[in-house]
Amino acid sequence: MIDTHCHLTFPDYGPDRCPGGVGAVLERARAKGVRGCITISTTTRDCVAALAIARAHPSVWCTAGVHPLYADKGPHDWAELGRVIADDRCVAWGELGLDNHYEDPPAELQRRVLEEQLAFIQASHRAGPVKPIVLHCREAFDDLIPILARTLLDPSRFVFHCFTGTRDDMRRLLDFGACVSFTGVVTYRNAAEQREAARLVPDDRFMVETDAPFLSPDPHRAVRPCEPWMASVTAARLAEVRGVPLGTLLEQVDATTRRFFGVSVP
Repeated sequence: MIDTHCHLTFPDYGPDRCPGGVGAVLERARAKGVRGCITISTTTRDCVAALAIARAHPSVWCTAGVHPLYADKGPHDWAELGRVIADDRCVAWGELGLDNHYEDPPAELQRRVLEEQLAFIQASHRAGPVKPIVLHCREAFDDLIPILARTLLDPSRFVFHCFTGTRDDMRRLLDFGACVSFTGVVTYRNAAEQREAARLVPDDRFMVETDAPFLSPDPHRAVRPCEPWMASVTAARLAEVRGVPLGTLLEQVDATTRRFFGVSVP
């Protein structure tokens, strides 16, 4: 399987904190059957670092985007974003979206950066093939989906990462036409509603991720940082939740990952 969402540029994986650095992280992941990763960018500077990691490791790909909680870290160099997205090792835009859980950055600023980013993506798509879009949506489904619906972008090319919403939120994103991705949150004792929501998703509309270095799954919740190998733990719990053999779930997840991101590993 592939960890479809992690942050390998974060200092948690630097050689001063993590012996062996990213290379060692990837080796540990492969030993657990997680044979590839997509490292997700948070700013127009971070995406350059993400691309460097993807170029250095054949089992890593990257994205290019401005996270809503980094909306105040401008100026945002959209041209730089365009240069990164044009590289073959960059497989998606994002992560981008809205976060209503925190007061900062202010909602107005988050929305302005989001709309600028979506406008840039739509303009870029006129000149080349459409790449998918990774969404950050925390307590913001009612705000974000109408914004996305007003664009010319195909809803099936969006994935709502790290789902932490309700059954109603899940129904809304599925009705919109998007995919969804699950982290270690689905393994937590207090996440019964998220597990119920996970049962609603069609077999070809979900993926698995870590959001590393955050959200280590149970029974490793106290382990910091989370690492991509832990996607295997979340996948096993998700198979239990959905009532299918683990092998079946992995086949489903891999098929969706290949279709959505255009990546696969042997």
